[in-house]
Parts: sequence; C-alpha cells; structure tokens
Amino acid sequence: MEEQLGNFVMSEPSVIFQELPAASGKLGRITLNVPATLNSLTLEMVDLLQEKLEAWLDDDAIAAVFIEGVGEKAFCAGGDVQALHQSAVATPGGPCDYAENFFTREYQLNYTLYTYSKPIICWGHGIVMGGGLGVMAGCSHRVVTEKTRIAMPEVTIALFPDVGGSWFLNRMPAKTGQFLALTGASINATDAIYTGLADRFISGGCKPDVLKQLLHQRWGPAAPENHALVCHVLRSFAQQSFDQHPVGQVESHLSVINTLCDGDDIHEIIDNIASLQMDDPWLSKASESLSRGSPLAALWIFRQLVTSRYASLKEVFQSEIQLATNIVRHPEFAEGVRALLIDKDRSPSWQYQFSRDVPAEVLSAFFDAPWDTNPLAHL
Repeated sequence: MEEQLGNFVMSEPSVIFQELPAASGKLGRITLNVPATLNSLTLEMVDLLQEKLEAWLDDDAIAAVFIEGVGEKAFCAGGDVQALHQSAVATPGGPCDYAENFFTREYQLNYTLYTYSKPIICWGHGIVMGGGLGVMAGCSHRVVTEKTRIAMPEVTIALFPDVGGSWFLNRMPAKTGQFLALTGASINATDAIYTGLADRFISGGCKPDVLKQLLHQRWGPAAPENHALVCHVLRSFAQQSFDQHPVGQVESHLSVINTLCDGDDIHEIIDNIASLQMDDPWLSKASESLSRGSPLAALWIFRQLVTSRYASLKEVFQSEIQLATNIVRHPEFAEGVRALLIDKDRSPSWQYQFSRDVPAEVLSAFFDAPWDTNPLAHL
C-alpha cells in the first residue's frame, strides 16, 4: 500500500510491529500488511518476522505475541509464488537463489514459531493457505473464526504441502492428512479444530475485545504462567462463540476419506479419488483438484508424507528444504505456476499424464540431497 504525500510516495510497511503496554508487561503485536496480495509472504517479510521474534524472545518486557493479517479477507494466502516462479525460470535446472533462500529462511521461521517459549496467539481469520498455514500451525494458541478458509493446494502447482505440512498432516486423524495433501481440499474452522490445526473457535467480531482482555492481564516473567493467562482469556470467548461454529466437512466424511485412501499403492489411491462419483460438492471438488494436479507432484507428496511420518520436527524441515530445492530446479513447478497464476489458462502441460508413467528413478531423484550440507543442518 502506498500513500501520496506531496511529491513523495510513502510505502506502508509490509509487516507492522507494535509493543502494547498491558497491566504489567507488554504484548507484541504483528500485523501482516499486504492486502493486495492477501498478505502473502515475501522474503523480506520472513526476515522481518524472524528478526523481531528473536528480539522479543530476549526482551523480558514482552510476555506474549499476537499475530494477525490486515483486512477481512485473509490472514495470509501463502508465499509469494510468482516471485518463486521468476527465480525458477531465471535459472532452469540450476540453483534458484531467491527461491531457495526463501524456502530456507521460511522454514527457519516456522521452526522458530514451533519452538518459541513465549505464547504466540495467531488470529487465523479469512484465507489461511500455504505459507500462512505454516505460520499459524507453528503458533502455540491458534484461533479460527467463521470466515477461516484453509487449504494446501500445492498439487495444482507441482509443489507439496511444506512449511511443516509433513509434520501436521501426519498427525491428523486416520487418513485425513493424506487426503488433504493430495487433493488440496478446503476446510473451515470446525475442520481445523478437528484435525489439530487450530485450538479455539472465536467469532471474528470478538477480536477487539480479545485484544482488550489480553492487555488487561498482569503478565509475569514465567512463560508457563503466561500461557495459562492466554488460555484463560481465549477460553471465555470460545465459550461465547460456541453456537457459531460452521458445519465441518472432514469428520463427517472420515469413513469415505479412509476408504478412498485405502489402496495397495499411491497409484490406486489416486485412482480411487480421481474416479470418485458422488453427489457431494466437497468430495467432488477434491477429486477434481487431484485430477487437474501434477501426477508427478502427487507422487512426491505421498512419498514425503510416508518418509517423514516418524521424523522429528528438525528432521521434517531438513527433509522439506531438500525436496523444495529439487522441485524449484525442475520444470514441473514452473509450468504449474505459469498455468494457474501467470497465464491463468489452467491448462498445464505436465511431464507425465498419469502417475504410473513416472519412472521410479525420476521420483527418487527428488529425495536426493542437491548439496553437500543441508542449509537447515543447524536447527
């Protein structure tokens, strides 16, 4: 956003940071502030967030952090995929400096969020996709509202559910994570709580009062007690909002999801989902999404979930940066972004028409380290 002032153009910051005095201590407030792109993350924004979170962690006055997105449409719609595309096409087949730096630093940020000792309240209102879900999932107190819409539709652009997706998708009930990863199906606040992506449902209109109550708290020096204060505040608003929960999709479809994902191999699972014939809008849309997506991507999505199922959080991000690096160096990703977001013809020319056409060695190459030292080896 820009504001004209005389002969000068003043740009608003992409991330707004505030330190709000409470009854005792302070609340750090973070606002993602790029409404034109639905608050999608750029490398600059990732670096700003990382720097401020590290500074606040060492600041005894900051007791908790509240993170939100500006506007009513989105918390964060993901990463700046068009910038990643530009990086990929600039050096086809070789290192993509911007894209690879972005993924490395984004995953570092995600790891910081997961391991942050102070309470972080994420107000996940509106669209929460891709990188935005990575931010929300890593926070300790995750709030969703009646307008929350969550998805990880990376199969449609030949990427994969990263930013910790290998962690949280593997921890969802039964085959839910696998189904959502392969189809990019959209879920709401009720689904988010059922699948473990969120902790509280609170009506979106309550945000000013939630902030007011957080600022009324007497924060102390101990993180566990401050986490308890956050729970105390959020719990009362969640109780007030209980009858406003939207109708969920995942739990009511769980038996169908489990049946569809009960195949002898990934090819059979893809067949089950893609050939689904049901008069059910949510399932039909999920089936169509997988059918339009990259068959190669569906394979690496499935393998990533399988190979990381028992991995530690550190190992998850180290495996994700390896796969992401190999993907952005491959033309399938650039073609997927071109078709969906650049030319918008929605007619990608995938390298393989069917998943069974993909040679085993081609798929395996995406899981080989492209460098001598993993850039997230320090985690």
